[in-house]
Amino acid sequence: MGLFNAILGHASEVAIEKVQAEFEPLLVNGEHIEKAYKLIRDMFIFTNKRLILVDKQGITGSKTDYLSIPYGSIIKFSKESAGLLDLDAELKIWVRGESVPIKKQFGKNHNINEVYKVLSQYILS
Repeated sequence: MGLFNAILGHASEVAIEKVQAEFEPLLVNGEHIEKAYKLIRDMFIFTNKRLILVDKQGITGSKTDYLSIPYGSIIKFSKESAGLLDLDAELKIWVRGESVPIKKQFGKNHNINEVYKVLSQYILS
């Protein structure tokens, strides 16, 4: 089922131990990873201080973009889907100073809810 979920673009939670070593060089003193989700090749990394969006680029994924967004810079966020039978859902994140939101596509809207909920917890608390 894991491969099928990846093909459809489902976000799946990743064990922190699996990403800790890879992201350790990016973390500052006192920062630690609290949740991580994989969306095909891309990732959402939630730390105690920021959201890190990982975008693997190109066919081989050898080029990687790491976008760090401090939680205090996120001014609003939304999820959009056409309903229960819709296979596509989109997460939008607006960052202070940017007029265009960051957009991430999800295959089926079920797992977007988990990422949306975690994002809500960090932004609203």
